[in-house]
Amino acid sequence: MNRCSTNRQRRFDPRGAALALVLGLGVALACASAANAQQICAADLNNNGDAADEGEQASCLATKSGAWLCPIQEVDCVADAMGQYSCPVGPQYACLVKSTGGAPSCSPNQCADLATNPVVEEPPMDDPGTEPNGGIDADGNCMGTIEIFSGRGVRCRPAGLSTTFANCCKDKGKIVKDGMGSSISSIGTKIAVAKGVFTGMKAAYVAFKAGATASQAASAGANALIVGLDPTSLAISLAINFMIDFLFSGCDQQDMETAMLRSSGMCHEIGSYCTSSFLGICLQKARGHCCFNTKLGRIIQEQGRPQLKAFNGNLWGTAKKPMCRGFTPEEFQALDFSKIDLSEYYADIEARAQSDIQIDMGERVNAYLKAVNP
Repeated sequence: MNRCSTNRQRRFDPRGAALALVLGLGVALACASAANAQQICAADLNNNGDAADEGEQASCLATKSGAWLCPIQEVDCVADAMGQYSCPVGPQYACLVKSTGGAPSCSPNQCADLATNPVVEEPPMDDPGTEPNGGIDADGNCMGTIEIFSGRGVRCRPAGLSTTFANCCKDKGKIVKDGMGSSISSIGTKIAVAKGVFTGMKAAYVAFKAGATASQAASAGANALIVGLDPTSLAISLAINFMIDFLFSGCDQQDMETAMLRSSGMCHEIGSYCTSSFLGICLQKARGHCCFNTKLGRIIQEQGRPQLKAFNGNLWGTAKKPMCRGFTPEEFQALDFSKIDLSEYYADIEARAQSDIQIDMGERVNAYLKAVNP
């Protein structure tokens, strides 16, 4: 599939085409023309080391000579007394007349053919988190590796070309609830909650494609979301708003999963890396995270790792390859909890109903007892 480039005047179709690409529904992106889509250019206008911001990528324009003209930093050429045109940016840049007519113009930015210089895309992170790796012996003891407060490496993408300039890392409030039911056991169950919202968004898009209004499509998505999820695991109203906000963006499933967990206070951001590039120029960035099952897990990981020699010099891995493993029992016992500030967590639970706290603490105690004495 050809990837359409964009500039401030020519954007992806925000109401359907971008999401169709994300969901794999086979709807073509809206481009000015098939020919223009094959020639793009990019420039680092704000000198931040990439061309990932809006206005720093564009489809090139056809000219009467058959060459291509980049509209980024395009300027009119200047004629001398003999009527010869020259580029004010530099004599090395050709003066070209666009196929649509007008005065000759030039640009310091070069065009390139996507057919021979394709955009290089990094796939979403593939980190399932810590999985069961051993059985139980005759005495009921775990024979595999035990990890405490383990997480999962994920990424979300800020506004850029691949996301149709939607901020897929946007904070939308605490959507995923901390410490509920069986989700104590695994980050995977929290991811399942996030996937449920993505399923709702897909249902909304299918309804929209079938002719429903935006309001009707949102209702269809909300119904699918509510039916598929336990309301004790999710702030339903916030999740619906989140789904509607993301509905016509270019955010994919992992973007949504990360944004939900991140805004719920369960993720540690490690840094940024390039996830889409063209001729060595970065067109889209992503933010790598370690996301945990609870806010408490994230807090203890952030403040506990610097205490342990095993993490010296490599606290979190890299943005592209996060290290999100949990603590071994020996490492967990070595933590000095007098040096760990839990005020953020205390402030959070103080705002909750007393019954929620009692249920939560009971579940945590049971989970701990099962872990140390199966």
